[in-house]
Amino acid sequence: MATNTYSILGQSTPVSSNADLLPVPGSTQAVVSTIAICNTTSSSATATVYVRKASGTTPAAAAAANALLFNAPIAGNTTQTLSLGITLGAYDTITVASGTANALTFHAFGSLVTA
Repeated sequence: MATNTYSILGQSTPVSSNADLLPVPGSTQAVVSTIAICNTTSSSATATVYVRKASGTTPAAAAAANALLFNAPIAGNTTQTLSLGITLGAYDTITVASGTANALTFHAFGSLVTA
């Protein structure tokens, strides 16, 4: 029987390049209900979120073709939430990036499903 574990699935503050917010482990699926992006600075910053489908155990490269959000402006001192319901299989990965180092924090909430 499958087990659902509801939790914070990932947290990341990208510094200067892409950072994996949620790499789904093997033999596991994930349902991401919400992604929250918080700009902790007073200046606007851009956010990018990639949903990378895996082929075998390797997720696709982060690219415009799998961008869910691409260079979207996040106003200073605000939080933007995305209510999504993304379903991910084993080894699929959500990757995030910030246009300004250390300006944005990304949080994924939902459940992990294991057999």
